[in-house]
Amino acid sequence: MTTEPTLNPRRKWTAITVATLLMVVSYIAILIGFIAIEVEDGPAPGPVIAFGLSLVPFVFIILAFMSSNRRAASSVLKAMGLSVIIAGPLSALMADAVSGLVAGFGVGGAVTLRREEHHTLKSRLIAVGITTVYVAVLVNFSVEGGLFAGAVLPFVSLGIADWVMDRRAEDSAARTRALEDR
Repeated sequence: MTTEPTLNPRRKWTAITVATLLMVVSYIAILIGFIAIEVEDGPAPGPVIAFGLSLVPFVFIILAFMSSNRRAASSVLKAMGLSVIIAGPLSALMADAVSGLVAGFGVGGAVTLRREEHHTLKSRLIAVGITTVYVAVLVNFSVEGGLFAGAVLPFVSLGIADWVMDRRAEDSAARTRALEDR
């Protein structure tokens, strides 16, 4: 059985950064489209929303392939389906598009970003949940702050969740070595 070498942290964070940059463009376009719906005599929202939605697959493709996910193609398809299933209903439930987009991008990213042996989907989904709640609360207190946080935190929270799991694995290994040395 051959094991894959672990992903270089610099490469992982580069994938997160590049995917986040494209996600910001998609996110902003979708939000501009939703705002245009509410503006009387405003621009047509359809083309802007369509442009933003057309970028979503590329966001997940970048995240999957740049992080060297072995199952990149299938994970991108899962991510697209999950993001639609999560983002739409949550946006309607929360009555703000930002929370739904954060959760949709976050859950999609959780399945596309390469996972190492000790990285769990559960830890990533917890990070997405915390991020979504944080952004939802922030939007109510500071719209600008919530919009900014919603744009940059979905994939960053996944990297932080993986980092926490890396530290836990290292601590566990250190404790095991210490017990063996006794």
